[in-house]
Amino acid sequence: MLIRILIVICALVFAPLLAASAELERHTVMADGHPIALWEKSAAGATESILLVHGRTWSALPDFDLQLDGEDLSMMDSLVDAGYAVYAVDLRGYGETPRDDTGWLTPNRAADDVAIVLAWIAGQGKWSGKPHLFGWSNGSTISQLMVQRHPGLVSSLTLFGHWLDVNEVLPADAPDIVPLKEVNTAEAAASDFITPGSISQAAIDAYVAAALAADPIRVDFRREDEFNALDGAKVTVPTLVIAGEFDPLAPADMQVRLLLSLATGHKQYVSVPGGDHAVLLERSRDYFIHEIVAFLQGIKLIGK
Repeated sequence: MLIRILIVICALVFAPLLAASAELERHTVMADGHPIALWEKSAAGATESILLVHGRTWSALPDFDLQLDGEDLSMMDSLVDAGYAVYAVDLRGYGETPRDDTGWLTPNRAADDVAIVLAWIAGQGKWSGKPHLFGWSNGSTISQLMVQRHPGLVSSLTLFGHWLDVNEVLPADAPDIVPLKEVNTAEAAASDFITPGSISQAAIDAYVAAALAADPIRVDFRREDEFNALDGAKVTVPTLVIAGEFDPLAPADMQVRLLLSLATGHKQYVSVPGGDHAVLLERSRDYFIHEIVAFLQGIKLIGK
C-alpha cells in the first residue's frame, strides 16, 4: 500500500513538470538583420541542447514535431524524453521564416544562419557545453558545411540521410535563373515514405496536411555548387552518420565513403533496419532515436 501511495504522489508531483518540459516555444533569432523562426521543447532539468535542421522541401515542425493521436511521431518529444533541450530551425523561406529580398536560399547562407542560431542557443546560458547539431537530408549537408565554415560551435554532428557522394561535383547554376515559387503538392509531401508497411496511412495523411499547411510554396534553392566545399577532412567533431536501410538517396556505400572521409576519430555509421529516407517518422523510429541518444551519451563517456 505504501508503495502505491508513493507512486501516486510521484505522479502528481512530477507529471506537471514533464508536461511543461514538452511545451512548444517559438523564438525569433536575427541573422544579419533577417528574422529566423526557432522552435524549442526542453526537458525539465536539461543540461544539454541539440539543434535540428530540416531538409530541402519541408520546415521544422512537420519534420520534427508531428503530432497525431495514438502515435508517437515527434522527434522533438522523443529527445525531450531523453532529457535534452531540443531546438528546430525554420531556414529562410520555410515555415514561419520569410524569404529574404533575394528570393533564394543558398548553402552558404543557410550554413551561416545555422551558425548564428547555434550561437544564440549557446548564449542563453542554460545548457552546459556547446549544442549538438543534427541535419536531415539537405539539412545534413548544410550542417556539415556549417561545421566547416564555423568550427568550434558544436559538441557533435549527426548527419541523417546525407545525399551527396564525397566524389560528386555539383554544377554551377545558369546565370539567368529566377525564383519559381512553385506550389508544393500532397504527392511531394508523401514521396519520402517509400517502404511498404513502414508507416501508417494516418501518419502519412497527418504529415501531408502539416507539411502543406506550413510550406505551401516550395523554397527556391540555388548555388548548390557551394556544397562542393564539403570536405570530411575538415570535420573534427564527433560525428554520427545514420541512414535508413532502404534509403535510395543515402545508400550504404555512399555513407561509408562519407564516414571514412571524416577526420574525427570519434565517428560511427548506423543503418536503421527497415527504414528509408523518412525513418524518423516510421516504425523503425524507436531504433533510430535510441542510436542517436546512445551516440550523444557516448560523447560524455569519451570526455571523462
